[in-house]
Amino acid sequence: MNEFNPSSPVQRRRISPRRLALMGSVAAIAVAVLVGGPNGFRQIPIPAWSNQVQAAETVQHPADFADLIAKVKPAVVSVRVKMEQGPQDSSSGENAVPLQPGSPMEKFFRQFGGQQFGQEFGQQFGGQTPQRRAVTGEGSGFFISADGYAVTNNHVVDHAKTVTVTTDDGKIHTATVVGTDPKSDLALIKVEGSGFTYVKFADHAPRIGEWAVAVGNPFGLGGTVTAGIVSATGRDIGRGADDYIQIDAPINRGNSGGPTFDIYGRVIGVNSAIFSPSGGSVGIGFAIPADVADTITKQLIAGGKVTRGYLGATIQDVTPEIAESLGQKGRKGALVAELVPGGPAAKGGVQSGDMVVELNG
Repeated sequence: MNEFNPSSPVQRRRISPRRLALMGSVAAIAVAVLVGGPNGFRQIPIPAWSNQVQAAETVQHPADFADLIAKVKPAVVSVRVKMEQGPQDSSSGENAVPLQPGSPMEKFFRQFGGQQFGQEFGQQFGGQTPQRRAVTGEGSGFFISADGYAVTNNHVVDHAKTVTVTTDDGKIHTATVVGTDPKSDLALIKVEGSGFTYVKFADHAPRIGEWAVAVGNPFGLGGTVTAGIVSATGRDIGRGADDYIQIDAPINRGNSGGPTFDIYGRVIGVNSAIFSPSGGSVGIGFAIPADVADTITKQLIAGGKVTRGYLGATIQDVTPEIAESLGQKGRKGALVAELVPGGPAAKGGVQSGDMVVELNG
């Protein structure tokens, strides 16, 4: 070891107070690592700022989703249906897509739809034959109660003769369809029994950029987990809800009816559709928002059907030019274009040409 010589020009160089403080911090950390004793290393206090940095890194870069999946995966089921299809049966064809002819979204659903939309959960079609024949299909679902109520998509169980679900432990159960809602593409099924692991809907909308974890039965491969982020919210894809959640967690044919979770294990959406020229995932999937699914399923549990109120009016956006022509320059609102004769809006005194600027005060 070289001996310290205070007369050496190099060793006599003065060190600034700031640099000395930094060296002291590094030395303190080194001592925390190196100091030991006969019973092993002693615990040395770590500066508070170090814990803060570690906490931030944990939030920004979660190690994995293993604990989350262990908690929620037993609540997710594979759904298998059997139905009859005849030559004029449109339940599995393009007419199953609730779009008006010529809709700008028609092409969109032909890419995911048509026979593919009907086959989205694994149906196989050959040439049209005059006789009726048995068709099987597969989708996904998840329990929302311990007594066997489960959510899936309407298009998964539509026209089903029998429905069975396979739980994560491999057990097969017969299910009954409690009720369906084609408008939102949601359905509620029931398995007899109790003690099922179940999950809950999130009570708030997800933010763009948050984690999205999908669990389902793509291509019949049950119990499949994929992850991504919430890519967008409020998507109107021309059918069902007008505020779909867009996710880039890979979902494919068979994921329909399965849940998308946040990192806390809450269901933020029910997977319903994908955009795909190829028929497989290209990173653009759509899920029905949790608040919509929660409202619909509660009505289905209560009465087996969904009742909706309606305004009885057709509205359009108010452009700056329209607002100015109505003497409402700079204001935002909705313009009443048409009224349903005898409808609620007409009975309430609303007239065509009115501009709605406030609701309930």
